Amino acid sequence: MKSLAVAASAVALLALPGLASAQEATNIYGTVGYAHVDTDAADLGAIQARLGAHFHPNFGVEGEAAFGIEDEDFAGGKVELNHQLGVYGVAFLPLNENFDLLARVGYSTAEIEASAPGVSFSDDDSGWAFGVGGQYFFDGVNGVRVDYTRHEYDDGVDADVWGIAYSRRF
Repeated sequence: MKSLAVAASAVALLALPGLASAQEATNIYGTVGYAHVDTDAADLGAIQARLGAHFHPNFGVEGEAAFGIEDEDFAGGKVELNHQLGVYGVAFLPLNENFDLLARVGYSTAEIEASAPGVSFSDDDSGWAFGVGGQYFFDGVNGVRVDYTRHEYDDGVDADVWGIAYSRRF
């Protein structure tokens, strides 16, 4: 499954240079923000970044990376998110030129580490993810995005991720 995520990421990244040459038809955007990650085992925090492109006013693709910044401590140990990576297809519903609703579906992988005195355990997993959100652009270029994504990993561990981010159109 990890090779599927790597292959999907590679295809998305290879498509981005072609997007730059098609400026008229494609809008590139990026986001940087905070994500609250609620897993079966812990509540964690992460810095999350995305790079995406609209191929059509209603459809696009985006890549996502998150790195843990808030761990959860318990009984002398802790749980932390090392990283999460994903690739998503995104559907946009523009309500006006500054406000969009969005839905996305994709594939992600994550690595979580747990440690206690004398013991450390690290596990990575991958699986499907899907979510909804909205974004508002104050001046057509700079805005804010709020979203929710559900990650259903192959080993049965699930994560609910709530995010808020600065969004920029290029």
